[in-house]
Amino acid sequence: MNALQENEIVALGASLRPISPGLLKPGRMEGSVRVWYQGGEPYFDVFFEVCEEQVLWFQFTLRGRSLSWSRRCELQTGSTNELLVSDGAHYPASKTIQADSQNDQAFVNLVCSILESRAEEPLFRQTLAELRRSGCSVD
Repeated sequence: MNALQENEIVALGASLRPISPGLLKPGRMEGSVRVWYQGGEPYFDVFFEVCEEQVLWFQFTLRGRSLSWSRRCELQTGSTNELLVSDGAHYPASKTIQADSQNDQAFVNLVCSILESRAEEPLFRQTLAELRRSGCSVD
C-alpha cells in the first residue's frame, strides 16, 4: 500500500461511521460487545470487542490489508481476499485473512495514524495506546 498524505489519513478517519450493533454477533467473551465502524471506502471496516470499557480485540481492514490485535495474541498484519474478483469475495461473510509472515510495519503505522485522527473518542484512543505498546511507532 502506498504512503498516504496526511489529508487522506484524516479523510479516512473522518469517514468511519458506527454501524447498528444489532447487525453483529455477540462478543466471544461473556459480557463483551462488538462495535463496528464502516469507512467511506469499500472494504474499510474497524471492529472492536469491548468488555467493561476495555478493548479486548480489534480488527482493521483497508484496501485488501488487515491488522488484528488482541490482548492475548498482540498484533498481526495480513491480506484479505476482498480485492479478489472471485464470486465468494463479493459477500461480506466470506472475508478471509491471510496472515503475513512478518508484520507490515508501514501498515501498522498507517492504522495508528488513522486511529490518531479519531483520538478524541475513547475506543480509538485506547486502541491506539495498545497498538503503541505492541509496536506502532507513530507519535
